[in-house]
Amino acid sequence: MIGRLTGILVEKNPPQILLDVQGVGYEVDVPMSTFYNLPLPGARVVLFTHLVVREDAHLLFGFGSESERQAFRMLTKISGIGARTALSVLSGLSVAELANAVTLQDAGRLTKVPGIGKKTAERLLLELKDKLGADLGAGSGTRAPTASSDILNALVALGYSDKEAVATVKKLPDGLSVADGIRQALKLLAKSPA
Repeated sequence: MIGRLTGILVEKNPPQILLDVQGVGYEVDVPMSTFYNLPLPGARVVLFTHLVVREDAHLLFGFGSESERQAFRMLTKISGIGARTALSVLSGLSVAELANAVTLQDAGRLTKVPGIGKKTAERLLLELKDKLGADLGAGSGTRAPTASSDILNALVALGYSDKEAVATVKKLPDGLSVADGIRQALKLLAKSPA
């Protein structure tokens, strides 16, 4: 498996780039989040990679960070989600945004990604629920997503609908403890019209 490439960026044709590694040109598909952060051709680039071997092709995918590659690998393990769809998800959402959408079980955020319908979004949320926050949130601060999830679960347990709970949790400032978040969420819910 090719795990990492370091070389000179030769061409940029979204979503593919050509990377010259000591005279060998690698065609690498990258999510748009990585693509936008690439320097101009001629500069040195380091990419974390994932090789997909199929009967008819060997496809190399590149990522600007290890957390992006981890998210890609998690997405491709979900039934019905191929490498192209996973790349599309990571082009539409950063890893932190994806982790947040999973924590808040926000299917609407995923359906904004081209090629992701409601059923696929719900399946993604279900499959990633226990995996994404723990594995990927560590790089982007797991405290806030975990607290958000706990606050959300507490509001649902208190009898509020998922929709009300998610909307209220989105209004809360970052960095709150679970107890403070629940208090503030209840105050917001008390003020909202019935």
